Amino acid sequence: MSTTDDYCELCDLPRSQCIHGRPAPVDPPAPAKTPRQPRPRAAAAPARVGVTKKAVSHRWTSPEVLSPIVVEVLQEAGGELPADDLLSEVREIIGDRLRPGDEELTPAGELRWHYAARRARQSLIGEGVMVAGRPGIWRLGQPED
Repeated sequence: MSTTDDYCELCDLPRSQCIHGRPAPVDPPAPAKTPRQPRPRAAAAPARVGVTKKAVSHRWTSPEVLSPIVVEVLQEAGGELPADDLLSEVREIIGDRLRPGDEELTPAGELRWHYAARRARQSLIGEGVMVAGRPGIWRLGQPED
């Protein structure tokens, strides 16, 4: 074994100490990035055969229930009535059919069934059954001939 083999020709150091005689350190490979997996979504509940949906129980009377009663009261009154009188008549007709929540107040401070009656009126106006007349007066529309 020759002495020249043990020493680096570039730096005159023994090869065991020389940077030229040692291979460059290998960096460990970076961990492979795995593609981000989407979160599993909640599976929809399977439809059960023979099961019917439960009817929703409303806490207060809907405007759709009050609409025909409003029209009936106006027809009996000749087509026009002050709002307070109309609401009194509606109350007499539906009395015990009102739901417990109907006597509660809306955030604006109005009885819930009064609010439902006003919504029924707006719907009837949109359908052309009633007309928006003077303030405080509820009036049926003129029938077309």
